[in-house]
Amino acid sequence: MARYTGPQCRLCRREGIKLYLKGDRCYTSKCAIDRRPYAPGVHGQARRKISEYGLQLREKQKARRIYGVLETQFRNYFERAERQPGITGENLLRLLERRLDNVVYRLGLATSRMEARQLVRHGHFTVNGRKVNIPSYLVRVGDVIAVREKSKDSPRIKELMERAADRTPPPWLEYDENQAQGRVVALPTRDQIDTPVQEHLIVELYSR
Repeated sequence: MARYTGPQCRLCRREGIKLYLKGDRCYTSKCAIDRRPYAPGVHGQARRKISEYGLQLREKQKARRIYGVLETQFRNYFERAERQPGITGENLLRLLERRLDNVVYRLGLATSRMEARQLVRHGHFTVNGRKVNIPSYLVRVGDVIAVREKSKDSPRIKELMERAADRTPPPWLEYDENQAQGRVVALPTRDQIDTPVQEHLIVELYSR
């Protein structure tokens, strides 16, 4: 699966909010959106009137960039969410939250979703005892996500495990610091997902 390899900070500036794509750097004075709080490009500081379509498009782009998903894959998630019972927008966010790279990030075992994706790709995690190196793998209720035994000797993994012990995962996940593993105790509800996205605008966009 292809992925975006350009400047991460440029994406935050384009959306006008912090997307926390670079982990710890986003909390420092080096954060680009703090230094240049306007869109990138020659006309970035120009005032523009945004249309209804523009607002819907920006919400879709924001969600895509937060979760690190390209357009075709995002559209597939939306179509899957449409087929599920319930509210389409909430179903969409729930699917994105269930991605393995996002779960690793939510457990505190990575400082950003981009780092979580890389760690998953490199085979540092198991799901129910089996190595899984697919970031888009969708976890289910009862799944156990753990750091591989071979990976626990890595200095970076050790650091992340120590940091995860000090973090509180969302209510739909639980983390055992002694075993360096997390478990999916329920599917996330909308109020448990803190992603700053108005999902109904995405539904309106795809319903045009």
